[in-house]
Amino acid sequence: MSTLTKQALFAPQLTLKVVAPALEYYKKAFDAVEIRRFSNDDGSIHVAELSIGGSLFHLHEEMSGPDKERSPEALGGTTVLLGMFVDDPDRLMAAALGAGGLEISAMQDYFYGFRQGIVADPFGHRWMLQKKI
Repeated sequence: MSTLTKQALFAPQLTLKVVAPALEYYKKAFDAVEIRRFSNDDGSIHVAELSIGGSLFHLHEEMSGPDKERSPEALGGTTVLLGMFVDDPDRLMAAALGAGGLEISAMQDYFYGFRQGIVADPFGHRWMLQKKI
């Protein structure tokens, strides 16, 4: 096994039509902390790096051309479900909904030992908030 596969850290990149509203949503909904940002010449945000509980993720402005970064809005949805383990998924679900998210699956206990609920953020990304019980 190579040293690159002994430990892997995931840092998802979420593509958005406009980054600024998402940046504010994640701060309010998930207690995200902004680490840094890169702005376009017009002052809009091109890329933002955030952390939730020490886990990194990036917000990236939708792009055309060869990179073809597309948001869930442009694609009509997403195939990705972002799972986040937290101490209090009920509190985080309430915060996400209060900030403008849409409940996809109510918070509940499952027979396999997890408490989980799914929320879609206002930009089309889906989040599974969960903890082991």
